[in-house]
Amino acid sequence: MRIVHPQEMAALDKAAIAGGIPSLDLMESAGRALADNAMDMLNICAGKRVSVVAGKGNNGGDGFVAARYLLGWGASVSVLLLANTDDLSPDCNTNYERFRSEGGEVTSAGIAEADLIIDAIFGTGFKGRAEGEVAAAIAAMNDSGTRVLAADIPSGVDGETGAVLGPAVKAERTVTFAFPKTGLYLRHGAVHVGELRVADIGIPAELLDQVVESDMRTVEEEEVAALIPRRPADAHKGAMGRVLVVAGSQGLTGAASLASRSALRAGAGVVTLGIAEGLSAIMEVKLTEVMKLALPDYDGKCLGEGAAQRVLEALADFDILALGPGLGTAPATCRVVWELLERAETTIVLDADGINCAAQRPECLENRGYATILTPHPGEMGRLLDRPAREIQSSRLESATRAAMKFNCVTVLKGANTIICDPSGRTYINGLALPSLASAGTGDVLTGCIAAFAAQALPPLEAALCGVYVHGSAAVISSHIIGPVGMIAGDIVSHLPLALAGLLKKSEGGWMF
Repeated sequence: MRIVHPQEMAALDKAAIAGGIPSLDLMESAGRALADNAMDMLNICAGKRVSVVAGKGNNGGDGFVAARYLLGWGASVSVLLLANTDDLSPDCNTNYERFRSEGGEVTSAGIAEADLIIDAIFGTGFKGRAEGEVAAAIAAMNDSGTRVLAADIPSGVDGETGAVLGPAVKAERTVTFAFPKTGLYLRHGAVHVGELRVADIGIPAELLDQVVESDMRTVEEEEVAALIPRRPADAHKGAMGRVLVVAGSQGLTGAASLASRSALRAGAGVVTLGIAEGLSAIMEVKLTEVMKLALPDYDGKCLGEGAAQRVLEALADFDILALGPGLGTAPATCRVVWELLERAETTIVLDADGINCAAQRPECLENRGYATILTPHPGEMGRLLDRPAREIQSSRLESATRAAMKFNCVTVLKGANTIICDPSGRTYINGLALPSLASAGTGDVLTGCIAAFAAQALPPLEAALCGVYVHGSAAVISSHIIGPVGMIAGDIVSHLPLALAGLLKKSEGGWMF
């Protein structure tokens, strides 16, 4: 599904109206969708109490339409209007009058006690900070203990950036109209949205390519299922992708183990771990199915002189190099990373300390002649772009796009609602904010997932999409089985096959053995 900037949505509305769709019809469709979702949350309307909090603009008009429908379906509906009637937008005023004409109650005296509150104060064009009676109304909604349904976006959230500079509604569900907007996925906006639903309000599909210049999409299950590599009846391990993982240092061998095991669990046929020779023996014991490549080390603790050449010699037998988890940033190790980035003639998935080493010499990335997939968290992205992590978090979309273009690579900016970009500007957002992923090692698991799909001949962007989605799906399965608190990275590795099985079953033809 396409994602748009708020200004692009405004242009779509304008183009639809210019093309002959009355603005009141668009508002009617939006309000009806809002009412349908309210009905769904209430299960039945008759006898239920609904409080609508409306602003003066078209978002308030959507709220009045929903109120009218709910009133007709037997609910007791009260609308708190946070504006003078003289200040209402024309379409909002029309639906205010329609609601009143059908016996609807409008008040300025506060939020009525209710079974459901509908937030219809601000739309996606909101910027800044909610103040005065609006701020008081938002606080009252949040403090009420009542379920809240937001129209288009929770009021107080910036529709472009997701910033929350003051009071903002914390919704249980948000119904956004036509297409999701960027602010629903970014910064604190993602926390306030709750369950996100998208409602078709009748904007012609052909207007999208005519009006919208950006190319942003959500990561969709059906798209990923179609991309997952299938295993033919005569499959053998060599044809299922060969991954070389170069990772680990003293105290950080767990990262190497997680990345290697996840590559196998995500479908790679052969995985070999390249690790400092002084640490190789313990990995022989720890990892059964993963083969090992002992590399020249420095003091037995990390990669040293000669390690890069050994990896380069081995790469002829592999389809992909995953580089970085747990490597450390000792000077000798950084030199190995730089040499591999400069000389490796294969796709590299670069993560963790691989990124930290590259940030010290970014021209190694800028001058690469082969595909690279970067998988930074905000701190690592900050080192790459020479910006504080808090700035990366406040401009996640811009940061991911900038890195993809600067380094001519696919960038996967990890975090709630992970962002995937390629150098052409194509951008995907994976709509998953799962707190249980806040556990050490989950990023190492993602590295292995992406490497597995890249090794099976998926192009870098598609490999990243599959890796991110399958990793998230496995985390969801794991959190349901184990619980959302205390889930660890190894649990995700264990559930990768179940996530893949579900996707294969959904796709045409079902499972292939």
